[in-house]
Amino acid sequence: MTAGDLDGVVAVAAVAFPDHPEGRACFAERLALAPETCFVLQGGEGVAGYLIAYPWPLGSIPPLDTLLGSLPADRAAWYLHDLALLPEARGTGQAAAGLALLFARIGGSIALVSVNESAAFWRSHGFVETELASLSSYGPHARYMVRGVTKAG
Repeated sequence: MTAGDLDGVVAVAAVAFPDHPEGRACFAERLALAPETCFVLQGGEGVAGYLIAYPWPLGSIPPLDTLLGSLPADRAAWYLHDLALLPEARGTGQAAAGLALLFARIGGSIALVSVNESAAFWRSHGFVETELASLSSYGPHARYMVRGVTKAG
């Protein structure tokens, strides 16, 4: 992902997460804080999907649509902020390819909040549900999920 991709990322996010809008500044900041774990999927018309992850304390979630300022001192785990694809890119294996790229780049645990009833997808990639009290802003089907990974190679 580059700064030139951000308008496309915002457009994909608006389609994928209409109930959880985030401003362009949030995406720009996440890219600036962890560029090595921000990816885009290029489609025929531009950005067709993206993945954003960054170091974050396990058992905690960053607030939605809020600038972080900096990464926290506790960087033992990663937070998978978003994995989003436009409808035409879904079901093509691109989500799994993006996750494989992320898993190859980082070691340690990865946490995420599953929304849009996607917990089964995340379970199929090794994530397990873990209790976290503060998910109300994500909707009734939100689940905090964690996966332990080992860096490849």
